[in-house]
Amino acid sequence: MKKVLTIFLFIFTLFGFSQTDSRLYEIIDNVSAKRIEQDITRLANFKTRNTFSDTLSETEGIGAARRWIKSEFETISKNCKNCLSVFYQKDFITKKEGERVPKDAWIVNVAAVQKGTKYPNRYIIMTGDIDSRNSDTMNYTDDAPGANDNASGMAGTIEAARVLSKYKFENSIVYLGLSGEEQGLFGGKGFAEYAKKNNWEIIGVLNNDMIGNIDGVDGVIDNRTFRIFSEPTPITETEKERKMRRSYGGEVDGNSRQLARYIHKLVNNYMPEMNPMMVYRLDRFGRGGHHRPFNDLGFAGVRIMEAHENYNRQHQNIRTENGIEYGDVLEGVNFEYAKKLTAVNAISLASFGWSPTEPKNVLIGGIVAPNTILKWDKSNDDNIIGYKIYWRLTTSPNWEHSRFVGDVNTFELKGIVIDNYYFGVASVSKNGHESVVVFPKDIIR
Repeated sequence: MKKVLTIFLFIFTLFGFSQTDSRLYEIIDNVSAKRIEQDITRLANFKTRNTFSDTLSETEGIGAARRWIKSEFETISKNCKNCLSVFYQKDFITKKEGERVPKDAWIVNVAAVQKGTKYPNRYIIMTGDIDSRNSDTMNYTDDAPGANDNASGMAGTIEAARVLSKYKFENSIVYLGLSGEEQGLFGGKGFAEYAKKNNWEIIGVLNNDMIGNIDGVDGVIDNRTFRIFSEPTPITETEKERKMRRSYGGEVDGNSRQLARYIHKLVNNYMPEMNPMMVYRLDRFGRGGHHRPFNDLGFAGVRIMEAHENYNRQHQNIRTENGIEYGDVLEGVNFEYAKKLTAVNAISLASFGWSPTEPKNVLIGGIVAPNTILKWDKSNDDNIIGYKIYWRLTTSPNWEHSRFVGDVNTFELKGIVIDNYYFGVASVSKNGHESVVVFPKDIIR
């Protein structure tokens, strides 16, 4: 009976029918709102986590906060038989490096790496910010509990580590607490450079910055919608790539946009009660987040956050004026909503953790022809069962059509005219997980 079921699932995969992984539902169920509430409360109770606040106290300031985060990761690691490598990564900055830097200081990040069993140098990263601020970013002594911004993202990262540490993945997962976000994205810049220096192959970065507010300043209360911000094309693309894009298209098909589409599709499949909102922008209008430094080095990265912000609860001193309460305090966080967005991250990390390596050197052809041809280099990943071609109308935000084409390195889509669609190719593994869709890099000559 077991053999028949295996063959049945194989045939379903072979012919392109969607196949779900029950482990992802299990992961969703195991995310705890109670644990997230406890962690957000603990982080908010450090009084302030301003990057330049006290580093010696055991109860207040960013020093106490990052030591506590490290100890939480170490406890998780102990419970999974040392499955996490926990360490500090730090860089020294001076007052010369920005107008928001009141004094020279160490920017200290906390990382927990769950090494992949097959591809340990391929990393999917989830980040939250350690630091907080009040109305004056230069004020590093007064209260700045930062319950939503961004104890919520940091607590979600810790919770994802707790849940996913029970599993083994072929690719590595990094749970990362970043500092210095409010002063100029210093923590992300330092860790991105660390990853590049160590030749990490980064699948993607999921930056979680504010995942706990459902009561927007616009009057909307929404506990199901969230935003995925992604830039259209890498800033590191070459002049040749820019010229090719003008002739062949791909203005919204960079690596970060494909990462966002992957998450969007995954949530629709496994968490249909949620409403993922793709935002075609690096970040909010004129603002920044900790995925940007990774994008600056060419790595795929997105920002995941609540849909409706409340500016009365961001970057504000705790006070009441004209009947309006200001301040980023615990009362402004919806822990069930933070649980949902943590689950979004957890299943994304897991799916990427189990995903195959993507096809390389994807090429496309079909100029002045009735058919479209795609060609790629097959991966040496023995878990790959074959490849899937995706295509969509050029005005469509997400992939609309797909076809599983088997374990081949070229395929001709008959009757599909190249002029009217965009195309991509993904690897499909035996467990049903897919790589990100890879957009063609050149034409078949």
